[in-house]
Amino acid sequence: MATYLQFLAAFVAPPLLALAALRLRDRREAWWSLAGVGVLVVLALAYTTPWDNYLIRRGVWTYGADAVLARVWLAPVEEYAFVAAQTVVTGLWVQRVADSPDAGFAPTTRDAAVGALAGLAVTAAGVHWLRAPATFYLGAIFAWAGPVLALQWAVGCRYLWARPRVVAAGVAVPTLYFAVADRLAIADGIWALSAEYTTGVAVAGLPVEEGAFFLVTNLFVAQGLVLYDWVVARWG
Repeated sequence: MATYLQFLAAFVAPPLLALAALRLRDRREAWWSLAGVGVLVVLALAYTTPWDNYLIRRGVWTYGADAVLARVWLAPVEEYAFVAAQTVVTGLWVQRVADSPDAGFAPTTRDAAVGALAGLAVTAAGVHWLRAPATFYLGAIFAWAGPVLALQWAVGCRYLWARPRVVAAGVAVPTLYFAVADRLAIADGIWALSAEYTTGVAVAGLPVEEGAFFLVTNLFVAQGLVLYDWVVARWG
């Protein structure tokens, strides 16, 4: 059985180093664009840490014997590194596929209301699924993701909707990559999901809950960076 650290070295470090090298070579992007990735790393760690540790305490997932180096609170130190590294990988990828921000695009009050309500609907679905053990993990993902999506969509749902290529490419590629890596980690016993708190539904061996997790977290990053560039451009 591989360790969590070996998983990070094999599947997370290579795309991180490759994208970082491309970013250093390509100096056409302004410094504030890279700063946006740093802001998202801080936010990702702050928002994910309590949720992650709660689910570990609840027994939603466990780690293989001797698979982790050490723990901070209940989560392995590698888990925090994974959250930060995934954010950076997705962020640098989004910056490669993003187009120039449209500083003249103006949101409306109706846009904000529609976006907020859509995010709250995601939260409501998650809270509903929390009520049954088999959908608890799926519900935890949606209930946790909904407030962030509500905020992002309230800020610029119509702006995001006008950039489907950027958002789709920014989300799809890292989601597929990390989903495959996660599937291999589960197969190798680095971590395991509780049968009690999951639906048992899998796609190509990957539990749907894990696919949903990578989908929403990469959506956070992609939408966050697109909106960040837009807001900075408007202020500028």
